[in-house]
Amino acid sequence: MEINEQQIMTIIGAAGTSKAKAFGALAKVREHDYEGARAMLAEAKEADLQAHQVQTEIITAALSGSDDSGANLLMVHAQDHYMTSQLARDLIAEIVNIFEARDAEQDK
Repeated sequence: MEINEQQIMTIIGAAGTSKAKAFGALAKVREHDYEGARAMLAEAKEADLQAHQVQTEIITAALSGSDDSGANLLMVHAQDHYMTSQLARDLIAEIVNIFEARDAEQDK
């Protein structure tokens, strides 16, 4: 299996979707809509899983020796998008927890 541009673009697209959903969750926090924020984070995670699946296929092919194309600049770019989308989702999930806890304390 050779790394093809379609696989790489799938990673980039899924990572972009994940990042957009994660930041959408942050917007929900501004509205104190924690349920909506968590729903958007779940959608972000689904997009991350899509990127992860393609990434795993590429890495497995490279490790099995069936892919001799090596890493190229486009693949590195895809990995960068994927990594930052995961970071954004994880960080925003923690922000949701912090604000939700703060609001719960204020409501007591």
